[in-house]
Amino acid sequence: MTHDELMAPALAEARLAPSHGDVPVGAAVWLDGEVVAQRHNERERTGDPTAHAEMLALRDAAARLGRWRLDGVEVAVTLEPCPMCAGALQQARVGRVIFGADDPKAGALGSLYNLGADPRLNHEFEVVPGVRATECAALLQDFFTDLRSAAGGSEGGR
Repeated sequence: MTHDELMAPALAEARLAPSHGDVPVGAAVWLDGEVVAQRHNERERTGDPTAHAEMLALRDAAARLGRWRLDGVEVAVTLEPCPMCAGALQQARVGRVIFGADDPKAGALGSLYNLGADPRLNHEFEVVPGVRATECAALLQDFFTDLRSAAGGSEGGR
């Protein structure tokens, strides 16, 4: 499968998040060409600060596969993971992460940090940035433009 194809279900998930006030970020976990989990941000919906798309998708994938070690999986996410999510990806021992839009404010797979390629950690994984980046960034830009318009200028975080 191409990286663009791997990103498709993550984008579909991201489009669901604004319906309940969440930032449009989606993630999909793949194993052997099959989606084993896909989720979108649910912080606003659940009131849970850890309910990022990646965290939820990793939990679902681990439950479905019956193991916490997710070696061999590929994770596609529409926004560069934050330190919490990059740490969870590292701890889950994923094989590869592809992401769409860079996150210059909180990105931990290249922008501010690179937890995927830090030899001091016990696991490294491949990172493929910029997959369908324009499309992923447009979802975020549109969401925050609408949010600022509705709120008169205030803006929430991820």
